[in-house]
Amino acid sequence: MSAAEVSSLRARPVALNTAIAYLFMVGSACFVLGSVPGYLQTVGGSVDGITFFVGSLFFTSASFGQLLQAQSPAMSEVDERRQRVRAPVRVWAWLPHDRNWLAAVTQFPGTIFFNISTFAALAHNLSAAEQDQHVWRPDAYGSVLFLVASGFALLALDGGALRWRGSSLPWRIAWVNMSGSVLFMVSALASYVLPSGGDLADGIAVAGTLLGAAFFFWGAALMLPAWKRAVQQSHHEAATEGEMT
Repeated sequence: MSAAEVSSLRARPVALNTAIAYLFMVGSACFVLGSVPGYLQTVGGSVDGITFFVGSLFFTSASFGQLLQAQSPAMSEVDERRQRVRAPVRVWAWLPHDRNWLAAVTQFPGTIFFNISTFAALAHNLSAAEQDQHVWRPDAYGSVLFLVASGFALLALDGGALRWRGSSLPWRIAWVNMSGSVLFMVSALASYVLPSGGDLADGIAVAGTLLGAAFFFWGAALMLPAWKRAVQQSHHEAATEGEMT
């Protein structure tokens, strides 16, 4: 075992993948809920802001899990037996030539920027300049990093990203997440606070967040059947090889 692996930190590959999916789903659901106008009117601005902040924490937890998954070879095992066996998790790695790792390592700090922006948004009576500095800027930085991460995920697809492969769950997940990242970027740009007060396009900002989070929920939900399909394919390939020998 290398120094980058900690023997005390072990996980079942299928359990880690499932945890990542559900953490992303809960975080996305919080962003969807917080963006619904009726929810804001019902619970008030403070509770609505807490909903976004809690959602961002789930995003960060899921993103960290995805980073561990991307840099731990044993966590990507889809073999029927090994997927349920605890294996070492690599907590540090440098894999600049691995596009899946680049996607994960880019996305993780993006979620931290969302932590910062949603926490700062809980403060009351911020001036327009303070809102732009403490809320809008980290939100924009996080959205840019999500967009870049989605780009790396598309580049990591086997067979290319531009060829239509609707039956491929990894292909669908990558494009669904890219759609969510684009919508988050639109929301961030539209939420810039003018010096005179008020957002550039508040309706677009809210819609972008709601729809973007809905796409992220969809992409996370697809992670569960994608894993099962990969296991089935691995089993089929193993059986075929056994028959040939």
